[in-house]
Amino acid sequence: MNVYSWQHIYIFVSSFLSFALIMLLVAFFILAERKVLGYIQIRKGPNKVGLVGLLQSFADLLKLVVKFKVSFFLVRSWLSWVAVFILLLLCGLYCSYFSMVYSGVYSGNALLWVLVISSLAGYSLLGIGWGSYNKYGLLSSVRSCFSSVSFEACFMCVVVLCGLVAGGYSLSGLFFYSWCMCIVLPLCYGVWIVGMLCECNRTPFDYAEAESELVSGLNTEYSSVPFTCLFACEYLIIFVFSWLGAVFFWGGLLVVPLTMFHLFFFIWARGTLPRVRYDYFVEFLWKWALVVLLFSFFVVV
Repeated sequence: MNVYSWQHIYIFVSSFLSFALIMLLVAFFILAERKVLGYIQIRKGPNKVGLVGLLQSFADLLKLVVKFKVSFFLVRSWLSWVAVFILLLLCGLYCSYFSMVYSGVYSGNALLWVLVISSLAGYSLLGIGWGSYNKYGLLSSVRSCFSSVSFEACFMCVVVLCGLVAGGYSLSGLFFYSWCMCIVLPLCYGVWIVGMLCECNRTPFDYAEAESELVSGLNTEYSSVPFTCLFACEYLIIFVFSWLGAVFFWGGLLVVPLTMFHLFFFIWARGTLPRVRYDYFVEFLWKWALVVLLFSFFVVV
């Protein structure tokens, strides 16, 4: 085997280990979210399964996996399975990207690859709702997909700004040097925080669900393994964007505590903030956020 074959094997193994570690973090993050939300609402979270409830997420995973629907009552098409596979591919690419950064693999266009990977989210969201043969799921998917596309426009500006500051589109330029873009461009950091909540489908921008529909949104017709994949992939994307926000705006020096801060921010936003009207949010992204980001170009240049 030549050197390139060993490099491919090394990248595959590191990506698999990154996926396993991130999913382990997701399990405990779900538990931490339920505990923090419990204290915010002046009640106790899960504390029965295992020592002080540490095994609650694993018990919930087992419960979700063993549940199933009778095949005659499945209201899904082949498109729904393709969309779930695209979402799994999206999460796998994020894990590969995460592992390559810490493995020392250099790429001069690493920041641009983030845009390519995140662009798959819209296709996955639209297919999940459209393939479920449920009108509420379709409405949820259209809302979520358009919100994701709106965020992509702002995300592209953020990536270009990071490239201008770092002098290139290599993530190592941001990871190994603390540029502190959040201090130079605080409004840009605020737009990123808002867009991060939207991209991860979290309160107050969780437009895949709505009280008037009284259903779960995208995953109305999903159960067992497909529902587990949708649920786990959402939290994996939360971790990845928390990590990207720490690297983009603070550099790699304090990436661990700032990633934890972003994760806690997701929980705090869910426990305290009300849902924003959809048209207000879309108007904010296209009418105000893009103006702020374009103004930031003049500041950087």
